[in-house]
Amino acid sequence: MLLKDLPREALLRPLTRNEVFGMLLRLTIFGAATYYSIKWVMEAMDPTQKQKNLAKKKAELLMKRIGVEGVKLTEYEMNIASLLVDPRSIKVTWRDVAGLDEVIYELQDTVILPFQKRHLLAGSKLFQPPKGVLLFGPPGCGKTLIAKATAKASGCQFINLQPSTLTDKWYGESQKLTAAVFSLAVKIQPCIIFIDEIDSFLRNRSSLDHEATAMMKAQFMSLWDGLDTAATSQVMVMGATNRPQDVDPAILRRMPTTFHVGLPKTRERQEILKLILAGENLSNAINLKEVAEKTDGFSGSDLRELCRDAAMYRVRDYVRKEQMRQIEKSMKSRSLTRTDDLQSILTVLVGAYG
Repeated sequence: MLLKDLPREALLRPLTRNEVFGMLLRLTIFGAATYYSIKWVMEAMDPTQKQKNLAKKKAELLMKRIGVEGVKLTEYEMNIASLLVDPRSIKVTWRDVAGLDEVIYELQDTVILPFQKRHLLAGSKLFQPPKGVLLFGPPGCGKTLIAKATAKASGCQFINLQPSTLTDKWYGESQKLTAAVFSLAVKIQPCIIFIDEIDSFLRNRSSLDHEATAMMKAQFMSLWDGLDTAATSQVMVMGATNRPQDVDPAILRRMPTTFHVGLPKTRERQEILKLILAGENLSNAINLKEVAEKTDGFSGSDLRELCRDAAMYRVRDYVRKEQMRQIEKSMKSRSLTRTDDLQSILTVLVGAYG
């Protein structure tokens, strides 16, 4: 029945309590249905909504684990907080880095000391960590390893920033996520924002860049510069790259402290080999100094792969000998035929060249 079909007296009389309750109930049900319908449509339009919800749950667990409580985070800061690394979960220490003593000493003096001894000159605007540190050099030489050891030694919160986290299909969302990186870092400081392969994210700007990418880079640099407005700010951006020539000059200006992590020399390669082979069952005939001299041009990653392949060789050799014994045993248990002769020859050839 429509309102126009009701008599005038029914429209003018006051509503009873049951009628008011029924009307409010219908409005509540209608509002809830509308809300969940719109929410379902929005989730259907955004295929990354499930990943965002998982990232939020992960961020909440990480915040509790690292002991950051009572800090209110926005939705965008929650997405960035999912990239936090608990310093206690980092197993890498300075003892796990070999052949880079000079870099380690400089890092301890220029980066870690201002974080750990801030209380000595609390009122100083100069005694603070650099706002940018760049590790550059050939791949496989330990740049990421150094970053992990730095986070472990300094005791700072560590954001392992992935450029893909800052990209979003909705216009303006990337800028909000970029702003959340620095706002989160300030809330949980002291904090290190680490960007591996920084050249892929903050490469040289050109007119061919997409508008969203150009805006994201500009905002990243603007917020980065804004960190020095607070004298007590203890936020540092650390980047690693093997192509420093591709990094934007404006980014390099914001990274005044640079460390070249080059290919190890003979003595450094020997130290790396000692570290890799520590605890292994080595023959007395192995001369690590001689191996280090013959591996000129090898990186730390190459040396680890060389040692891994040598360890696997023992297993492969043992398995092949066992296979040969089984073949010889089966051949003795039956009479030989011309086919057996041919098969045995093939087996020997495969064993020799396989």
